[in-house]
Amino acid sequence: MATDKKIQFWKRNAKVPGSLQPVYGAQHPPLDPRMHKTMPKYSTRLSAATPALTPERLALASAETSAVSHLLFSHCKHAVKPSQNYSVRGSCSSELHTGRPAGTLPVTGVASARFLKEAPKTNALSIKSKKASSFLEFARSTSDAWDIGDDEEEEFLGGPPPNTPPNLNSKVAVATAAQVIHNYSKVREKPEWPQSTERVQANGSVVKSNSAVQLSQPSDGSSFRKPLHKQQSLPLRPVIPLIARISDQNASGAPPMAVREKTRLEKFRQLLASQNTDLEELRRCSWSGIPREFRPITWRLLSGYLPANMERREIVLKRKRDEYFGFIEQYYDSRNEEHHQDTYRQIHIDIPRTNPLIPLFQQAPVQEVFERILFIWAIRHPASGYVQGINDLVTPFFVVFLSEFVEEDVENFDVTILPQHVQRNIEADSFWCMSKLLDGIQDNYTFAQPGIQTKVKALEELVSRIDEHVHNHFQKYEVEYLQFAFRWMNNLLMRELPLRCTIRLWDTYQAEAEGFSHFHLYICAAFLIKWRKEILEAVDFQGLLLLLQNLPTIHWGNEEVGLLLAEAYRLKYMFADAPSHYRR
Repeated sequence: MATDKKIQFWKRNAKVPGSLQPVYGAQHPPLDPRMHKTMPKYSTRLSAATPALTPERLALASAETSAVSHLLFSHCKHAVKPSQNYSVRGSCSSELHTGRPAGTLPVTGVASARFLKEAPKTNALSIKSKKASSFLEFARSTSDAWDIGDDEEEEFLGGPPPNTPPNLNSKVAVATAAQVIHNYSKVREKPEWPQSTERVQANGSVVKSNSAVQLSQPSDGSSFRKPLHKQQSLPLRPVIPLIARISDQNASGAPPMAVREKTRLEKFRQLLASQNTDLEELRRCSWSGIPREFRPITWRLLSGYLPANMERREIVLKRKRDEYFGFIEQYYDSRNEEHHQDTYRQIHIDIPRTNPLIPLFQQAPVQEVFERILFIWAIRHPASGYVQGINDLVTPFFVVFLSEFVEEDVENFDVTILPQHVQRNIEADSFWCMSKLLDGIQDNYTFAQPGIQTKVKALEELVSRIDEHVHNHFQKYEVEYLQFAFRWMNNLLMRELPLRCTIRLWDTYQAEAEGFSHFHLYICAAFLIKWRKEILEAVDFQGLLLLLQNLPTIHWGNEEVGLLLAEAYRLKYMFADAPSHYRR
């Protein structure tokens, strides 16, 4: 049944294979001196009645043409001459740039196939066998030059075919094709593309880490990103989810680690591995950001918690950690006493409000750690006690010291997986580093918070000098700086920036001599001017306050923080050492 349908198909489609058609763009038909006198015009069909077109002549032409064309097809697809642009529909699988589309063969090779196809039919059985082994018969009839001397192929085909011409000069065809390929290979060489290296992401397993182990880590484990091949124009900014990631990110999608970044890693490694760390050089390197693997020990050193001498570090760490848990045993049970109940109640209320969108801080063990840290600090600093907003200042330290033991992003990490002594060390280190920070800005949290009042007034004077239009706009709609900048000073912009940006910002604060107390003022001024366009577009009191209390920074990354720091440094350079610039 299938055979009948196939026969009917060929009857209805007489012009399918076997008709000679010019390829688009061809200018002249093939000119073969052996066939020129008898070949019909290229627009007509070949006929079996052509008297001078003998099978021997066709086989000879087919063999020589097939040998050259096959090698050219395989090795130099762009080296075909214009005279090869005419074709007969056949069974080729490639397309040359000279105009021959896929599915065509050179004229002479398929002309012989057409002639054999239209030869007188002997019987149906022989026709079926020829159709079944058409490819093998075609291979035998062409006697390809690359098969000369290949005894295994000849045995596979069942011996030499009967219609192979005896006087075929195949060696000449092979030599000619090899010469063409050799000449062409000199002109066009295949470019070698460099292999891209992909970074193997960490599987999230917990690793035991300390300062000594951290310093011995090789630089080969540095963070790499796969190169972006698709985009040719400016890259699209990735959408960071609302539950912001804590890990360092470039919101614009950074390229793979540059040579400069590798040099910085090596610089940090050398500084931290030295017997006596050069703190001034460490501050200079940390100003533009601290690599993730070196951030925990660098923060401990720059905050004054660890000594610069390496031999004393382990002793100091053990002593300070034991001292903290001595405070826990001595004071923490007093939280239920009457004169401490108000402090503990306020802490207990504020803890669940700390970064509510990050699951890490909603875990009960983490909240208990924060309660102990804040309560012990409040007991040991009765001049200020606990003030709302101090709870936010613990989170960067806790995340940085936790990342020392966790290879994955920590926002969803279950801290109960860590050993008990590791949890205790993270808690103690967070307490002491937060205490060092608050020692420099404690007047922000004493009675009436005079430190914040002074900084907000200085911010107003600074903005009036650097952008008079914004300052006058606030005055026009009766917006007081204290109404929006109080929180900026009280929480060190932690409510305005994602936590990952705060960590990057604090790298520079740790590197500055008075980063949290003095440089923060210029950060707030640069941050306010950053939104100049949106501020001037708001035309009422309510719109201005809503904007300033809900600034769109959820998609910020290291790039935006770097620009903010650069602008703040410029303002500090202009105004910090020239107080008269504040006055008109």
